[in-house]
Amino acid sequence: METISIKVDSEVARAYQKANLIERQKIQIIMNGWLKQIMNSRSLEEIIQEMQEQAQGNGLTQEILDEILNNAT
Repeated sequence: METISIKVDSEVARAYQKANLIERQKIQIIMNGWLKQIMNSRSLEEIIQEMQEQAQGNGLTQEILDEILNNAT
């Protein structure tokens, strides 16, 4: 396996850092499988489109998203 870095929110980072070694390994296996499944079955554009549709269905407008992204940098 190789190591990559993925930014996550603080809550996720703290929970992962508090997890013991066995829990971390389980998380890594699950995430690796999940990412493989997603990336092999659909293109990145399709994944992004689906996420945008879900976000809009949950009330996240482009303006709100832009504001979140601008505040994250």
